[in-house]
Amino acid sequence: MDADVLVVGAGAAGLVAALKAAEEGARTLLLEKTPRAGTKILMSGGTRCNITHDTDERGIVEAYGPPGRFLHSALAALGVRESIALFEAEGVATKVEETGKIFPVSNRAADVLDALLRRLARSGARLVYEEALQDLVPREGGFRLVTSRGERLARKVILTTGGQSYPGSGTTGDGYPILTRLGHTIVPPRPALVPLTVNAPWVPDLRGLTLPDVTLTVTDGGKKLISRRGSLLFAHFGLSGPVALDVSRVVSGHAEPKRLVLEIDLLPDVKETDLDERLRLEAAASGKKHLTAIVATWLPRRLCDDLLKLARLDLERRGAGLTKVERQGLTTTIKHLKLPLTGTMGFGRAEVTAGGVDLKEIDSRDMQSRKVPGLYIAGELLDLDGPIGGYNFQAAWSTGWLAGWKSAQVVRSETSTSGV
Repeated sequence: MDADVLVVGAGAAGLVAALKAAEEGARTLLLEKTPRAGTKILMSGGTRCNITHDTDERGIVEAYGPPGRFLHSALAALGVRESIALFEAEGVATKVEETGKIFPVSNRAADVLDALLRRLARSGARLVYEEALQDLVPREGGFRLVTSRGERLARKVILTTGGQSYPGSGTTGDGYPILTRLGHTIVPPRPALVPLTVNAPWVPDLRGLTLPDVTLTVTDGGKKLISRRGSLLFAHFGLSGPVALDVSRVVSGHAEPKRLVLEIDLLPDVKETDLDERLRLEAAASGKKHLTAIVATWLPRRLCDDLLKLARLDLERRGAGLTKVERQGLTTTIKHLKLPLTGTMGFGRAEVTAGGVDLKEIDSRDMQSRKVPGLYIAGELLDLDGPIGGYNFQAAWSTGWLAGWKSAQVVRSETSTSGV
């Protein structure tokens, strides 16, 4: 028997699962198919790693919507404060930013990964690189694992192989076919927290421009599907930034993304009627000013020319003589800027995978499969994806911790009963 608990995948959930199982006394082996652990940790948050969010366990659950109920037991085992304490105990001081996101003070994702690897080493768990899981076969007393190096035997197995986001980091959906063969249902994976592509020829010219506070709404035939507020970044392909990423799962999950319309409120703190009145007063008081200059008092100058064109106003138009109809047209453009969506940038640019193992087939009290006793599943492999802001890492830490803890407990119980 190679291990009491064998963890497959040394990402966020796998590292925590392995160190916890080992700390609970289980002989633990962690396999990673690539030459290094935690690649996505290093890439996340612009290489800063958004560890978690400044909220309580209820806040994490609510952020996920109805599926968040699945996390109650995992968060009870390792909540937000406990997760922060885990890293701070390893010397990683943390800070809370205005958005509620929690980062290491150093702004170095490498510090987060190093902390996990230090604790893993102290736990006694063994980490083996460049060994990929090819098949998993239940057997009496545990499992036989077929890997790229041969075979291994284990009493319990924790799968933390991740989804399909950032496939260059090694997360290429390896767990899905294995779990399908074992009888699990895989909710079709799709990219989430991913940049959006749009059909608007003027957008690429604004690449690099950031709007710190806008509201994005995605509609289908006039019906609102999702609305979020935050920072927006224009790119050569379309839109990125936190608020674009946050609405992306709705776009990637739609059967016909090109039917969708993205509506941007460029001044969410200003009511439409108040903006119309501001325009009226400014145009009257500064009649010789170009309209572009007037609008540029509220929005970046680079964007203003495009707004006037979209409102069908001449770029040389001055404030004097601005009609009510023209003013209302410009107001509508600023408050309801519509862009036709074409889709997303796909898994290659996605931070998270939506879809995965159906939650109904996992016992949330211990992360054990309801289909295959002794098999535990944690992290992004599950059909559980949250908004931007550290929520997905919190789910990874918590589900990994619970799986490691409970699998080791069962091993201890079985060993005690058998007298081994």
